[in-house]
Amino acid sequence: MDILVIGSGGREHALCLRLKQSPSCGALHCTPGNPGIAEIATCHDAGAEDIPAILALARQIKPDLVVVGPEMPLVAGLADVLRADGFAVFGPSAAAAQLEGSKAFLKDFFARHDIPSAQYRTFTDADAACDYIARMGAPIVVKTSGLAAGKGVTVASSIAEAQAAARDMLSGAAFGDAGREIVIEEFLEGEEISYFALCAGLDFLSLGSAQDHKRAGDGDTGPNTGGMGAYSPARLMTPALEREIIDRCIRPTLAGMAAEGHPFQGVLFAGLMITKDGPKLLEYNVRFGDPECQTLMLRLKGDFARMLMDAAKGRLEPGDFSMTSDVSACVVMAAKGYPGAYKKGSVISGFAQAAQTGAIVFHAGTALANGAIVANGGRVLNVCGVGRDVASARAIAYAGVDAIVWNDGFCRRDIAWRALDGADIGGEAA
Repeated sequence: MDILVIGSGGREHALCLRLKQSPSCGALHCTPGNPGIAEIATCHDAGAEDIPAILALARQIKPDLVVVGPEMPLVAGLADVLRADGFAVFGPSAAAAQLEGSKAFLKDFFARHDIPSAQYRTFTDADAACDYIARMGAPIVVKTSGLAAGKGVTVASSIAEAQAAARDMLSGAAFGDAGREIVIEEFLEGEEISYFALCAGLDFLSLGSAQDHKRAGDGDTGPNTGGMGAYSPARLMTPALEREIIDRCIRPTLAGMAAEGHPFQGVLFAGLMITKDGPKLLEYNVRFGDPECQTLMLRLKGDFARMLMDAAKGRLEPGDFSMTSDVSACVVMAAKGYPGAYKKGSVISGFAQAAQTGAIVFHAGTALANGAIVANGGRVLNVCGVGRDVASARAIAYAGVDAIVWNDGFCRRDIAWRALDGADIGGEAA
């Protein structure tokens, strides 16, 4: 089958590589893509959020399947537009994508369907929000309701910090319309993990777990980012915990969305806090995580293209794939200054040397200029390793990082530190 992937980041590079390796994949297209993706797929010029241009491109190349990578076009209704024109699409409708597009909708949905999550209130007025914060005390969590590229969350250690975050978000200065409504939540203690399910209505297949590293600096210090690295599977994941996540979170979510007239088709990415009272949902994303996707794709065995087509057609075959017992690790190389101001255009080399270490390098924010690969974003490269345990996977990834020559980049040097501090793990085969 011919496939069109929408997006340009490391997640889409990993998806394209895994699709390219699938026996049922024919011609592979990506828009807009990046220099790494261009090595394995035909790239086009339509932007990932330019719905009319994507529709025109789809009509031109006539793919059998369209796979939407980022959240913004899903929330904007790209899947609906393409389906209305007769295309098979992997990704939820705009109505179902509200699970990520509106945290206010999400929290109300959790309440309606008795899905475990933090206690919360939503606000559009800054004074009312600040009064509530003063009554509740700190620590407390303040979130934009709308999409903010993974950066619209403040975990405040003081009332003053929380009130400042609420006023900043609601003013529109920091996040524009995404912050016009905010969610204020109780602070949950525990450890975060990510869990992924490939969904088609009430049916789903587990893609396993991962653990992300959101803070910019080692030791989980510095500002929040879109993600500075990940490993899979998460060290806390056990068969018993997975059953609890499925029974308390995944199944009720799919049943609730179907009951409300918005059956979910695509990947459901659950951000969970594992507390002393069990798993509680922090958020849902309606697409693969970035960089979690990169770690999952390196562990997945089977015809991935066929899996996504089956989901797009509303049917899933459990025997079509498995997750290896290997561990995968991904280290994000970012431009100095990220997630704040950063410079574009600096030259990057050492890709062949990185490959010799056994690392897999995914392009996330790169461009081609005068025959050279240059930085073109905040998160620029994803350097990954696969091994029998966390230590070996991590060692391969960092060997790849050290082979890359880029003076204007940085990375965290402690990805997967929780797994290394605790008992080392092999994967949960599925």
